[in-house]
Amino acid sequence: MQIKLEEDSCGLPENVIRKFPHIQDYRAFKVPSTLDAKTLLKCQLAVATFNSDGKCINVTGLQLPGVLDDLFSYNGPLGALYSEDSVSVYLWAPTAQAVCACIYRDPVGGNPLEIVQLEEVNGVWSTKGPKRWEGCYYVYEVSVYHPSTLQIDKCHVNDPYARGLSSDGRRTFLVNLDSDTLKPEDWDDLANEKPDIPSFSDISIYELHIRDFSAYDYTVHPEFRGGYLAFTLQDSSGVLHLKKLSNAGLTHVHLLPTFQFAGVDDEKENWKCVDTNMLDKLPPDSVQQQALITAIQDNDGYNWGYNPVLWGVPKGSYASNPNGPYRIIEFRKMIQALNRIGLRIVLDVVYNHVHGSGPFDENSVLDKIVPGYYLRKNTDGLIENSTCVNNTASEHVMVERLILDDLLHWVVHYKVDGFRFDLMGHIMKSTMVKAKDALHSLTKERDGIDGSSIYIYGEGWDFGEVAKNGRGVNASQFNLSGTQIGSFNDRIRDAMLGGSPFGHPLQQGFVTGLFLQPNGHDHGTEANAECMLAVAKDHIQVGMAANLRDFVLTNFEGKEVKGSEVLTYGGAPVAYALSPTETVNYVSAHDNETLFDIVSLKTPMEISVDKRCRINYLATSVIALSQGIPFFHSGDEMLRSKSLDRDSYNSGDWFNRLDFTYNSNNWGVGLPPKEKNEKNWPLIKPRLADPSFKPQKSHILAAVDNFLNLLHIRYSSPLFRLKTANAIQERVRFHNTGPSWIPGTIVMSIEDGYEGVPGLSQLDPIYSYIAVIVNASPTEVSFACPALRARTLKLHPIQVMSTDELVKSSTYEGSSGCFTVPPRTTSVFVEPR
Repeated sequence: MQIKLEEDSCGLPENVIRKFPHIQDYRAFKVPSTLDAKTLLKCQLAVATFNSDGKCINVTGLQLPGVLDDLFSYNGPLGALYSEDSVSVYLWAPTAQAVCACIYRDPVGGNPLEIVQLEEVNGVWSTKGPKRWEGCYYVYEVSVYHPSTLQIDKCHVNDPYARGLSSDGRRTFLVNLDSDTLKPEDWDDLANEKPDIPSFSDISIYELHIRDFSAYDYTVHPEFRGGYLAFTLQDSSGVLHLKKLSNAGLTHVHLLPTFQFAGVDDEKENWKCVDTNMLDKLPPDSVQQQALITAIQDNDGYNWGYNPVLWGVPKGSYASNPNGPYRIIEFRKMIQALNRIGLRIVLDVVYNHVHGSGPFDENSVLDKIVPGYYLRKNTDGLIENSTCVNNTASEHVMVERLILDDLLHWVVHYKVDGFRFDLMGHIMKSTMVKAKDALHSLTKERDGIDGSSIYIYGEGWDFGEVAKNGRGVNASQFNLSGTQIGSFNDRIRDAMLGGSPFGHPLQQGFVTGLFLQPNGHDHGTEANAECMLAVAKDHIQVGMAANLRDFVLTNFEGKEVKGSEVLTYGGAPVAYALSPTETVNYVSAHDNETLFDIVSLKTPMEISVDKRCRINYLATSVIALSQGIPFFHSGDEMLRSKSLDRDSYNSGDWFNRLDFTYNSNNWGVGLPPKEKNEKNWPLIKPRLADPSFKPQKSHILAAVDNFLNLLHIRYSSPLFRLKTANAIQERVRFHNTGPSWIPGTIVMSIEDGYEGVPGLSQLDPIYSYIAVIVNASPTEVSFACPALRARTLKLHPIQVMSTDELVKSSTYEGSSGCFTVPPRTTSVFVEPR
C-alpha cells in the first residue's frame, strides 16, 4: 500500500517542536485526512522518495511516539484490577495485532490453565476473568511488528504494571495488594506512626544498600542476612547502629534499588560464592581476591541494582522466598520497622533506562509491548544509550504516565517517604514537577499517607542527548531551581576532595592537603596551588549556604558576588538553587571511592592514619553543618573502605562489606576489581600493602562517636536548618574572606534575633549566635575577627563532652574576637541566651 505525502509549507507545529526540539529543522509532510492512521500503525511503515522515473532513491523507517501520543493517550485502568467476583487485566499496546494472556497455576513449569484472547478498544487490550485467577500467574503473548527485526514477532512478556512476580521473573503474579493477608499488623495505621518531619529543611539522608546492611552481620539469622527482614530485628548490630543514628537526629534512609532488577538471580540456590576464610588469608594488596570475586560476579547475590526490569515489584532476591506474596509482605515489614525506629525511607528509582530491549531479550518488557515507543531513539532510529543502555523517553505521554503511576503505587501500597531519581537529568522537568504535585496531593484520609511529607531529589547531571534541553526542558540542576526538587551538589564534593571523579586521582582539594600538605602531584606553582585552595573555599562556602544562586558573599579576590557569579573551572555557575531544600550536599556516595578511600589516595603517603581519620571527620563535618540537606554514604561514619574500589556495583559482598561491630573498616582486602581500577593499581598497591594505612577499632569507634556528635549539633539548633533563601541571606555570614585570608580556614557565623526586638525574628530559644570554624590545615590556626568581638561564645556543649580531646582545646577570646582551633578540626561555638 502506498500513500502520497504532501509537504506542509507551514512546517512543524509549535507543540511538536516543543516536544521534539531535535527535529525542529525537519521538513513537514501531511497524510491525507481520509486515512485510517490507527490501523496503519499496526503495520511496517516506511517513507520513501522517488525520482521522476518512479525509481526509489531513498527510504527510511518511521518513529511513531508522537502520533501514538496524539491518537492513543489513555488515562483509564492498566494492569490487574480486582473486584469481589472477578479479575480484569488491561494492557496499553496500540501497535499490537493480537494479545492473549496465558494463565498459570504455578510460578514455573506446567501448561497454562487457560489462554485468553484480549479485546482491543482504542489501543487498550483487556479481558475479565474469574476470581479464581487471583493467586495465579500470567504472561502476555503480544503479536506486534518490531522495527529491530523488521517482522511481526510473538513476544512473551510480563505486565509492565506487574505488582508481583515468579521466582524466575518470567511470570506476573496476580496479587491484590489491598488484601489484608498481605499486611503486617497495624499496617493501615503506619501513616500515624511515622516520625515527624516539620520541614524538608530538617531532613538528613543516609544512603544504604540492602545486602551491605546485613550480609556480614553475624547477629542476624542466616536466613535473614542480606534481605528485607534483617531490618525488622531489634537488637542486631546493624539495627542498633541505625538506632544510634536516628537518636542523634538522622531522619531518612535511602535504599539503593529495591525494584526487580537484572544481574542477581532471585533463587538463592543458584548463587555461587567464594570461601571467605580463604580470601581472609590472602595479602592486603593481592590480585587474587578480585580474580576470585569477578569470576563469579554475575552469578552471586550481589549487584547495586541499576538494571531495571520491572519498576513496580520488590526485588525477589531480598525476600525469604521469591515466589508468591513473600517479597510484598517482607518489604512492608521492613518499611514499618524502620519507621518505628524513627527513620523514614527513600527509594532509589531508575526511570531513566531499562535493562532489556528487543523482542527476545528475557529482561525486555516495554520494548516487547509497544516496540520503539518507550525508548528514546536517535535520528538514525537507534536506541540512545547515554545513561548506560536503553534510555527511556519521559517526554512520551505513556512513559510519563507509567513513571507517575509507579511512584504513586510505591507510596500508597508501601508507604515510602521519598524518592531519589537516578540520572534525573535524563527525565523531563515537566515529568518531575507532575510527580511532585501528584505525590504532594495524597492525603492520609483518602490514600493512607500524607503526601506533603514526601521529599524527592536526584542526580541533575546534564549530558547525552538531553544536554542543553536537546529533547525538551530536562530535570537538570539549573532547570530545577524554584521547583523545590532537590539535586546533588557535586561542587562542594569536588572542592573539598579535589579534582573530580573523572580527573587525576591524586589531585588534592580543600580537606585533602591542597597547598597546605602537598602529595607530590603537579598542581602548578605554589601560587597556583594557593589560588586553587582559595577558589575551592569559595565553592565550599557557597555550598554551606545551600548553594543558593542569589546568596551574596565576599570572594577570594575581595569582591561581593552572588553564588551564581562564583564559577567552576569549566566556567559554569557554582550555585543554582533558589531554596535550601533544592540542594543535597554530599562528599561521598555509592559511586566512586568511599570518603576514607579517597582521603587515603589523595593525602601524602607519609602522614599517619590518625590524621587521615581526622580528615574523614572534617569532610563529614562540613556536610553535617551546612545549610541545605546533608547526605551521607553508609559507612562514612565508620571510615568505610572498599579497598579503593572506584565502582563496586558488581564487586560482591567482599569489597562492599560493612561491619557494624566496628572491628574492621574493610581496608586492605585485596586490589580492587581489574575492570574499573587496573589503571590505578600502581597507586593503590603500595597503599594497601602498607599496614600503617589500616585504621584500628579505636579509630572506627572515634569516627562513629564524632559523627553522632555532628548530628546532635545539627539538630541542637534550627539555625543549622534554615527554611528559606531569605533566612540564609539574612543570618549566615562568612568571615576570613578576601585576599588576606588565612589559608585552609572557613569561618561561618549564623545569627538569631531576640523575642520582641526589631530586626531578625527569634528561631532558637537556646542559642542567639553560632560560629563554625573549619580548620583544614595540618597546624593550629588562630583567627581574630572584629565582627565577632565581645560575644559570649562558648565551645558547643556536645564538643565539650565529646571523646575528641583535640576539639576541646579550641578557644575563643571575647575582647579580640580571636578563635584558636586545632589542626584538621571543625569547632562549633555557641552564644547561650
